[in-house]
Amino acid sequence: MEQQAERTESLLRLARECGVATEYWSFDGHEQQVSADTLVAVLGALGIDATSPARIDLALAHAEDAPWREPLPPTVISRQGQPVQIPVHVWDGEPVEVWIELDPETGGGTRPAYQQDVYVPPRWVDGRMIGRATFEIPGDLPLGWHVLRSRSTDGEHRATLVVTPQRLSLPPQLEHGRAWGFMSQIYSVRSEQSWGLGDFDDLAATAWRSAAELGADFLLINPVHAGESGVPMTPSPYLPTTRRFVNPIYVRPENIEEAGYLTAADRSLVEWAAEEAHALNRATDPIDRDLVWTTKKSALEVIFAAPRSAYRQARYESFKSAEGKGLEDFALWSAIKEIHPEEVWPDELLDITGPAVTALRERLGDRIEFFSWLQWVADEQLAAAQAAALEGGMSLGIMHDLAVGVHPAGADAWTMRHVLATGASVGAPPDMYNQQGQDWSQPPWHPKELGRVGYRPLRDMLRTVLRHAGAIRIDHVIGLFRLWWIPSGSSPKDGAYVRYDHDAIIGILALEAQRAGAVVIGEDLGTFEGWVRDYLADRGILGTSILWFEKGYDGNALAPESYRRMSLTSVTTHDLPPTAGYLAGEHVELRESLGLLQAPVQVVRNEARAEREDMVRLLASRGLISDDPSERELVEALHRLIKLTPSVLLGVSIADAVGERRAQNQPGTDLEYPNWKVPLGDSTGQTVLLDELFEHPRLRSLAAVMKNA
Repeated sequence: MEQQAERTESLLRLARECGVATEYWSFDGHEQQVSADTLVAVLGALGIDATSPARIDLALAHAEDAPWREPLPPTVISRQGQPVQIPVHVWDGEPVEVWIELDPETGGGTRPAYQQDVYVPPRWVDGRMIGRATFEIPGDLPLGWHVLRSRSTDGEHRATLVVTPQRLSLPPQLEHGRAWGFMSQIYSVRSEQSWGLGDFDDLAATAWRSAAELGADFLLINPVHAGESGVPMTPSPYLPTTRRFVNPIYVRPENIEEAGYLTAADRSLVEWAAEEAHALNRATDPIDRDLVWTTKKSALEVIFAAPRSAYRQARYESFKSAEGKGLEDFALWSAIKEIHPEEVWPDELLDITGPAVTALRERLGDRIEFFSWLQWVADEQLAAAQAAALEGGMSLGIMHDLAVGVHPAGADAWTMRHVLATGASVGAPPDMYNQQGQDWSQPPWHPKELGRVGYRPLRDMLRTVLRHAGAIRIDHVIGLFRLWWIPSGSSPKDGAYVRYDHDAIIGILALEAQRAGAVVIGEDLGTFEGWVRDYLADRGILGTSILWFEKGYDGNALAPESYRRMSLTSVTTHDLPPTAGYLAGEHVELRESLGLLQAPVQVVRNEARAEREDMVRLLASRGLISDDPSERELVEALHRLIKLTPSVLLGVSIADAVGERRAQNQPGTDLEYPNWKVPLGDSTGQTVLLDELFEHPRLRSLAAVMKNA
């Protein structure tokens, strides 16, 4: 059968009804049709059987009846100040009462909802005639997480009602001004006292000195989501085991209060472990997380075993109580992972409520306690880093980074199987920088199930990330609107976009950010629909502009005056070589050596050379460089150029500030390149430690360029 014949109208209708795009626009401006095989596979990952015409018709009928089976919509999202009408389903002809229980965080209480004079014909569903009443949710409800309730003949029902801001307000200093800050991969910025990897103490020192000595307003860092509890540990901070909890590899053991009260024997154990780790700090080799974690974990276990004062124990118990079952389940996964380090667990361990896991929950109690405690001390040290940033004079402080998703065999994939889709992974279609497409191996949120549980997993995750943040960067923010789903076993090119309720997700993001007093930046690069950027700006979400990616209609470098105001603008990003390397064309040579180029290498070299020459002409036309500029002069001139933009936030890579040339990450590779393992170095590749970083002449010179941005 011809492929076109398989794209029946019924299949296309079912796909669209379920939020699966049947066509999309590629990066080169051509409309692409999604194959029938891909549509069937993606629908299957959503739990919908579309493998035959009869099953497609059955699924369509079920989709049409599904809303009528729900007394209340599972989740209602509204914007403050706007009333919203909702359908309420009851046995036809029966009366119904609807009311709202207000969020205790806003003072609690109840409010009625009023039925509207809207007639909708009843519908025969599952052998019973179902009627639909229309109720209006008042527009004057406070922001927050409320409960929507109904009462009728068939009993009482409840749903989640979230009232979100119309727009996330910028802090006063950004309403009419702007701010600049550094961007850092914190694991790469080590000090003499680090344990072979930059940690939260190094983060606090970097933030304070950046503010107090150089006038920086923020410090953007890589995601610090939790990794594996043992080794091997996935190097990428963008492939965590969970996004809700923190990686304790960043804890500085000596800064835990109980470390100061160890016995002499126990103190010696910690000091010996530290000495072994300190020897790694000046190495130029790729960072060895496995060695770092093995060494640090042994010291943390010694400190964990030390007695805590009543006050400290009470604070720890309070932390556990606040984090609830989510923390306990994550700690349980971490404890099981120690004894089952394999990626694929036995079937009896896949069910978190099953008897085998229940038995382990009891048997591994001490290890569960240890991993819960690790989250507490990590949280304390993150809080200290944000406090140091603000004390140093930063207006925003630490800017955290939220990864797109999680490891397919990680804690979230295990504890939240009910809201994650199986049979597909998240990625990106081919684009001009990755012409083979990308498969990030991460299981996507299931759109319907996420709404069915009231978006609680999203809320809990955001609250953790925002707790000690002045701002948050959302990696691949376009994924909050639609994600490229790749069916298991398929090429990244053979995927389809699945849509999400962006009003709900962006609204919740704005609500939690407003409660935390944080700025939100969306990384809105890559292939996206044009209206998305306007929507994000209207909701108060900043975008991201990378100098090398901003082009005018003629394909040349965009004039700085044409950049967006609502944006975090920088010269480079972690997926490109630092600016010195990019100017030298090292991104082309690296991609050629790794076999990532689709076009002939000389063609790509010529394109890179033309791009550099175009940028140099722009710099010269603005009087920002001399006739024969050095590399350092060009790097500083490029930063002077972004100062000419209206963007409210300007970012400076710490790698650029010391002349580093090596990329932290090469998209499209795994083991072929030491992604996320490169320690901070200078132009010769020699390690630059935090102890000497702020005396580095290039850093001070570049910071002087950015002052009074």
